[in-house]
Amino acid sequence: MGKAQVARGAAIGIAALSVVLEIADIWVTAQLPHSPYTPLPFAPEDMAGTAFPLFGAVLVYSRPRLVIGWLLCLGGFSAAANILAANTAHLLGDPPSHWPIVTLTWNACSLTLGVLLPLLYPTGRLPSPRWRWVVAVAVASVAIDWAGKLAGLPPVREAGHALQSLAMVLAFVSLAVRFHRGGPVERRQLLWILVVLPGLLIPWVVGDPIWWTATLVIPLIPAAIAVAVMRYRLFGIDTLISRALVGSGLAVAVAGVYFAAGAASSLFLSGVDRMAGLAAALFAGAFFAPMRRTLQRGVDRLLYGSTGDPTALAALARRRLQHADPEHGLLATLDVLREGLSVTGAAVGTIESGTVGEAARSVPLVWHGEPVGLLLIGAPDRRRFPAAHDERVIATLTPFIADAAHAVHLVAALQRSRERILAAREEERRRLRRDLHDGLGQSLTGMAMSINAARLTMRASPEQAERLLADLREGMDAVNGDIKLLVYGLRPPALDELGLAAAIEDLTGLAVRTSGEVSGLPAAVEVAAYRIIQEAITNAHKHSGATTMTIALDREDDRLRITVADDGRGLPPDARPGVGLASMRERAAELGGTCTVRQAEGGGTVVQADLPL
Repeated sequence: MGKAQVARGAAIGIAALSVVLEIADIWVTAQLPHSPYTPLPFAPEDMAGTAFPLFGAVLVYSRPRLVIGWLLCLGGFSAAANILAANTAHLLGDPPSHWPIVTLTWNACSLTLGVLLPLLYPTGRLPSPRWRWVVAVAVASVAIDWAGKLAGLPPVREAGHALQSLAMVLAFVSLAVRFHRGGPVERRQLLWILVVLPGLLIPWVVGDPIWWTATLVIPLIPAAIAVAVMRYRLFGIDTLISRALVGSGLAVAVAGVYFAAGAASSLFLSGVDRMAGLAAALFAGAFFAPMRRTLQRGVDRLLYGSTGDPTALAALARRRLQHADPEHGLLATLDVLREGLSVTGAAVGTIESGTVGEAARSVPLVWHGEPVGLLLIGAPDRRRFPAAHDERVIATLTPFIADAAHAVHLVAALQRSRERILAAREEERRRLRRDLHDGLGQSLTGMAMSINAARLTMRASPEQAERLLADLREGMDAVNGDIKLLVYGLRPPALDELGLAAAIEDLTGLAVRTSGEVSGLPAAVEVAAYRIIQEAITNAHKHSGATTMTIALDREDDRLRITVADDGRGLPPDARPGVGLASMRERAAELGGTCTVRQAEGGGTVVQADLPL
């Protein structure tokens, strides 16, 4: 049989023996006169002698090497033996203080449950080696108590009891130190004790009138310890604590503000009682929301530290965004969210912090009404508890993530725009090179050869030279036309000579309706508008069979809206965009605008483009 099996058997044996002692004590108690300080047939010590060993045996069975389970077993057994010995002494007519077993078991119970348990909970180790002296003080108090008992010196025993009380107070102070220094898991384990401990401490401080109520709370203490050690992630204890603290704080604060405002207003409105009450209520209501935010932030900082405080997380995200480029800024905000929620990962698109896996949640990202992506949040991390205030953390950090995601989209769009511009520029250079080489180059070479031939034949055959010069003159006219075509391809000269509206009228022969100032527009906008209208009119002539076409230019603040409408056949149901439609859309997109083609009401087609200025 292994050591673990022996340990489990010993713990179960201690728990069973404690139950037997409590059953015997209940029989002994029934033989005694009814106690005046409790309406129950058993005392708080009876409940401790039963509950602590049973839950201690559960802990030892689950984790034999953890000392917490053994402390529960031995402390509960000591309580059971103590109350049985004390009641037996009463039954026999002896003072319990005369029985050494009563003192011994009480000292053992106080040392295990009052000093060692809070000192070692929940890890089974002291908060630091410096706390060993508290154990030494507790042991010394037991020795002093026994020395006073054996010597018959009550003052010495009182000193030992005072020293023991000091050790117990310091042991419970160690819980506060652990909570302040501990991580999220350890804090959550401590919260289980903090929930049930006031139910024992308050009756203990008040004394006999309500001491019996501790009987109902005592079983919850070892139960909370067992749950905290074995299943600390099972329930949202931090949510319960957070809401209880915020609610209690609000109740106290609002009541205080109400009474203070009521007292102050009564001094100035003493003759108008209703007005004083109304002023107090309005004053308290005005302070409700700020007080709630302040209390919630304080509770978050208390429960989770800076890692779980939404305001601190927002400040951290802001600092990281200020010192990073857009892509790394988005990753930095995702890191902050992952740390604040204690999840396995968070991702937006291809940028991922941690490992999302199967996303536990998805949150749409919206930037000024524009969807910019989907935030994926992973499952809670097994190594850390998920913050119960995750809704506040998500609501606080989502705007920062949306800003960063929008910046990433802008950078990507800018990069694509640069690539398109570079590609268009290279294509334009290639076209110019081809036109200059194949057109102007060949024409100029032919002209040079005609000049040489005319020079050689001028004296021998003036008539042939005259023909060559005439051909040369026609060639020069053709070259001039080619140059005009090249210039027109770069930028229509009519835009500089006539302006946008007049140039379009000259091109199409149609009247252009204008709204706003359409002169002095950026050169790129003028060229894009001119080419889009040219392509729209060409398509209408070729495909729609329209008899009437209208052109409108509307300038609205920082945008130019172009509308070309016709009364033709409209778009067929199976229409597929061709080169012309794609060209119009690309010209608008290069400027960050849009171009749409739709069916007109009543028939026909409408081409509409919005170009930012």
